[in-house]
Amino acid sequence: MLNTTGQQANVYQAHQHGKWNPRSSAYGRFWIDVRGGKRKRITIALGLCATQWVARLRLREYIERAGVRSKHRFHQIPVPGTTFRQQAEWWMESLSTRRRRPLKPATIYGWQHCLNRWILPNLGNKLVSEVGNGALRQFVEILTAARLAPKTIVNVVTVVKFIVGSAVDEEGDQIHPRVWNYEFMQLPLVVKEKQNRPTITEAEISAMLTTLKGRDAVLVALVAGTGLRIGEALAIRTDDFDPLCRLLQVRRSVWRRGEQAPKTLNAIRPVDIPESLAQVLCRYIKGRKGHLFTTRAGRLLDSRNVLDVLQQAGRQGGYHAFRRFRFAVLRKAGVPDEPHQTVARPFAKLNRPLRSAITV
Repeated sequence: MLNTTGQQANVYQAHQHGKWNPRSSAYGRFWIDVRGGKRKRITIALGLCATQWVARLRLREYIERAGVRSKHRFHQIPVPGTTFRQQAEWWMESLSTRRRRPLKPATIYGWQHCLNRWILPNLGNKLVSEVGNGALRQFVEILTAARLAPKTIVNVVTVVKFIVGSAVDEEGDQIHPRVWNYEFMQLPLVVKEKQNRPTITEAEISAMLTTLKGRDAVLVALVAGTGLRIGEALAIRTDDFDPLCRLLQVRRSVWRRGEQAPKTLNAIRPVDIPESLAQVLCRYIKGRKGHLFTTRAGRLLDSRNVLDVLQQAGRQGGYHAFRRFRFAVLRKAGVPDEPHQTVARPFAKLNRPLRSAITV
């Protein structure tokens, strides 16, 4: 009975994202086993439900009435073991609704990419019970042969471990407990000093500021001068600065043009701004209200828009290199890791091209 797929049910609302809407119809879906060793997905309408908990209760009552979990049905139909693909699908669906330690949409998107690109093509047809140290050793060899970086391999394997661990019984105990042996599976060690962590130089930033104009120049300078993540920079509003633009309060982030909480609680922080950059920001903010970086239509920018701008300016790497620029300058100057850090000296050299870019 522990392997019957009737246990793996979830509720949802069509075209609804985020907060539960009591005025929108709710639906429930679950898997059942059918004759011939196959599985069938069932979707039912639950009507209007005041809360997600009420919807789950209605779905649970329906499953009980339908006898999906009954021992009679279990013995009637031969139940094959759950495949890794099936377990992965259920796990991905459960991520967006879990209450404890909810995940950011970007994290879920990244894990789905790992599944589609690497995990499911190699492990999807295996039974969950077959995915152990031996299967992961072969999988790691495939990833290594594809010349993936050690950190990427570790991240992909971590997703596999999460999926295996998500198969639990009604008491919450793992159905397939594992003691992972990293030495046996030859999981590579992540050596920080050997990681590819590209940064950008003062000369490169100065050349880009000469090429870029207006909004794009301010965004590039802001990310390099403050060390903000690109999502944090795109979420900045004019009222996040102090009157002299010397201090910025990071309160939110943006992903796919939608606001969300920052990556971690520690990401909610004050950030010191170099004086030369603060002067430019004060001129740029003057007369503006709301978000600092938007399209002509007033919509929030997407990180892909920024990546296109960097490529047009001749920058082949991503925008995280600008975040590393600030930290590299601070470490070189011997500045301790404190919330109020300054990077004024290098930005004094960049002040002229930056002013030129803003005044054009």
